[in-house]
Amino acid sequence: MRKIDRRDMLKGAATAMVLGAMSGGHDLSAAERPSESTATACDYFDKNFGVSRELLQKTLARAAATGGDYAEVYLQYKISESFRFEDGTVNRAEAAIDLGAGIRVVRGDQTGYAYSEDLSPKSLFAAADTAASIAASAAQWDPRDFTPVKIPQLYPQELVWVDVKPERKIALAQTLGEKILSGDPSIISASVRLSADDEVVLVANTLGEIVEDIRPLTTISGFAVAEKNGRRESDSCRDSARRGIDIYTDERVDYIASEAVNRTMLQFQADSPPAGEMPVVLASGTTGILLHEAMGHGFEADFNRKGASIFSTMMGRKVAEDFVTIVDSGLEPETRGAVNVDDEGSPGKRTVLVEDGRLTSYLHDRISAKHYGVEPTGSGRRQSFRNSPVPRMRQTMMENGPHDPQEIIKSVNRGLYAVHFSNGQVDIGGGDYSFYLKSGFLIEDGKITRPVKDANLIGNGPKTLGRITMVGNDMGQGSGSVGTCGKAGQWVPVSMNMPTVLVSAITVGGAG
Repeated sequence: MRKIDRRDMLKGAATAMVLGAMSGGHDLSAAERPSESTATACDYFDKNFGVSRELLQKTLARAAATGGDYAEVYLQYKISESFRFEDGTVNRAEAAIDLGAGIRVVRGDQTGYAYSEDLSPKSLFAAADTAASIAASAAQWDPRDFTPVKIPQLYPQELVWVDVKPERKIALAQTLGEKILSGDPSIISASVRLSADDEVVLVANTLGEIVEDIRPLTTISGFAVAEKNGRRESDSCRDSARRGIDIYTDERVDYIASEAVNRTMLQFQADSPPAGEMPVVLASGTTGILLHEAMGHGFEADFNRKGASIFSTMMGRKVAEDFVTIVDSGLEPETRGAVNVDDEGSPGKRTVLVEDGRLTSYLHDRISAKHYGVEPTGSGRRQSFRNSPVPRMRQTMMENGPHDPQEIIKSVNRGLYAVHFSNGQVDIGGGDYSFYLKSGFLIEDGKITRPVKDANLIGNGPKTLGRITMVGNDMGQGSGSVGTCGKAGQWVPVSMNMPTVLVSAITVGGAG
């Protein structure tokens, strides 16, 4: 395995290269590429960038020189590529490379943090000295041998995208775009966005732990615009996974294209729903975004530790019916929210937040776990080495309940069947939310009838949780939601899923 010259690597770090019309394509130069074989035993950064275990130990010793309860070094190397299909061709491509280290020292509830885009000993030591300034005591850390942390293998532990030629990625985006364009005579425009990331992270800490994770991630989005009788409508479909290009089978590409087209064409038949408070059935899969936003953020431990979440006084209390169980898991293989290990070095876990209607856990990083006297839940996540980790969701799900989905629909005399949300706003402290419903249907006399669109669902997370009266047994039949979650100025990939759910009352803002 050849060591990459750090100066050559940093020439490309954190820069975007616009490749223009893509007549041929761009491949990463030898200096920009990692070694071909997969590193093992937490030695990727040693073999490729010269960051040895001895250097990590020395850096941690500098970080802990003035005391503190805990210190860590976080290394990250990431190659990102994106391709865009517009106006009948792939006309834009970008590539970015990022490399650096973040060093954190924790003392009580205080955090000292510094980062470096240079992995030389001089730069690492300087960052460690800066982070160490948060602490001032005689205690020091004695360097010790690292013990590798055992982690699950939820996705390929190799760089799966760097060796895929740009031509294959271009062809994929082109194929999806052309399928959307040919999906209906009314389609006048199609666009596709394809991203492909290879990322390697390493965490070493003063507990003597060391762990390395290779994280592939790809996302593809297909957008359609249609025109009929002078009226234009648009919609989209998105998919994402921690896997290589083999995830994009012909069947998967066909599904994304047909969904983008069908959702768009349905808009021509849809009207705004009547306004007012009514029963709302949340469709299986994609409506999990409401679960994520309206409830999931309220379960993150930093909000509760500070008393900012409405759930901060509800631990152990009944918050929903007995058949409601909510889980946040990093262990769903190859999903967008999967994590073998979080960004503090804690292995991925499955965390039951609400069990049989009772609040049983928050999502913890190391700081909140120490505050509450519990184990971390593998939820400490960060956008990059430039950021300190905070408690975050991974894949948030409601588990299957006892009800048949058709039984749920039949139980509603007059209500709304919500299928796709596009965005929303949530107040973590009060739990109030507002979501924009892109598409759905009316329920009349126990049957799904007319399509609707352009409605706002307005409610309160804890109240909505308490108003869930039926939970279907069909979780997994929907495709689920994929997203990029923002918090504290950081963005991380997440996913969501849920079965068909009936909420007895949500305020719907429509045409009236």
